[in-house]
Amino acid sequence: MSLNLLTVFITLAILGALGMAASVILIPELRASLVTSTGLSVIDKGYFSAFLGTIAELIKRFILPVIPVLLLAVPVLLLFGSSFLPTIDLGLLSSVIFILICVVKFLAIAVPLLVAVAYLTLLERKVMASMQRRKGPNVVGAYGLLQPLADGLKLFLKESIVPASAHKGVFILSPILTFLLALSLWAAVPLGEGMVYADINIGVLYIFAVSSLGVYGVICSGWSSNTKYSFIGALRSAAQMISYEIGMGFILLLIFLLVGSLNLTDIVLAQKYIWFCVPLLPATIVWFVCILAETNRAPFDLPEAEAELVAGYFTEYSAMGFALFFLGEYSSMIMISAFTAICFFGGWYSLLPFGLGILPGPLWMGIKVMLVLFGFIWVRAAFPRYRFDQLMYLGWKTFLPFLLGYYIWVVGMLYSFDWLPN
Repeated sequence: MSLNLLTVFITLAILGALGMAASVILIPELRASLVTSTGLSVIDKGYFSAFLGTIAELIKRFILPVIPVLLLAVPVLLLFGSSFLPTIDLGLLSSVIFILICVVKFLAIAVPLLVAVAYLTLLERKVMASMQRRKGPNVVGAYGLLQPLADGLKLFLKESIVPASAHKGVFILSPILTFLLALSLWAAVPLGEGMVYADINIGVLYIFAVSSLGVYGVICSGWSSNTKYSFIGALRSAAQMISYEIGMGFILLLIFLLVGSLNLTDIVLAQKYIWFCVPLLPATIVWFVCILAETNRAPFDLPEAEAELVAGYFTEYSAMGFALFFLGEYSSMIMISAFTAICFFGGWYSLLPFGLGILPGPLWMGIKVMLVLFGFIWVRAAFPRYRFDQLMYLGWKTFLPFLLGYYIWVVGMLYSFDWLPN
């Protein structure tokens, strides 16, 4: 059996065993049946039942929040591990080593990303407070630096409440799916020259396709909650994401025409002397507006409009379910900012001419990502929320005709001057 298949089977077996054990302890009927089936005395059965109840409470508080990470094991092995070692016939020990290497590679992306999401929330609150002439978080830790950790701990320790009328299976899996897809995108994103786990030739198509799948988590969460506010928010989000993906697709076609490749590394290398934001300035502006709508950010946060829909599609979520949606949304913001820096702002190339500079490439990449994220925050603080009909009008009757005409004009210019890539 090949190494990759063996690791997947081992992971699935571990997850299956953990799931069966946890279900027996967590489900009251199965727990009572387990206690009854033992040959213990009445007093001992009482102690045993109390012990299992304590274990169930610990699992609910500390193990269940980790389940999304465990569920990520299989895609992690496939995305982060397949490019590291070839498919070879090795024994169990080598398979275990391979799993550990994949987990380390995954943590090298996931842990900094989670820290970045935490402190992005602090940055957003601080910047918005400054724009609104107030202080923002400044109590927990020096200058409020420990506030994200306190918020995360609070969500981690809260009780997860599932509505009685909800479809429980889909309700629980929806935030996990959203979080999984948001993390899976990072496997193909280069942070510097050669700093990418999967340098695939269809990197743009992969990111575009996987990010489009995020709508399934939103739709499933809104439908499974079985409440009108959640369902309306999910429908709005789906319509919004699908509408603006068309415009984003036309802009990415322009990038493909200029580079002749869908590989993200090739796109960055093609911008060594001039960034694409200069010749494609109108498309860059439209792209920024589209990614605001794609990530459900203000002024296009119609799916989460507090005045109308409470919290939109995650109204009924609490504790780790809410936290996973929160992490998925903000990690998608960081990822789309990195993707924007790669496609329009030269990736890891410096601001100085001809790629010169004393700072390393990944640091330049981080600076550009921060500038795009600052744009997200600035727009939220500066502009009011659109109506939903205005949002649809902007996407279908303004951006789409403009991008069609702009696409034809760019293709004509490239063909006339024989600038099309071979």
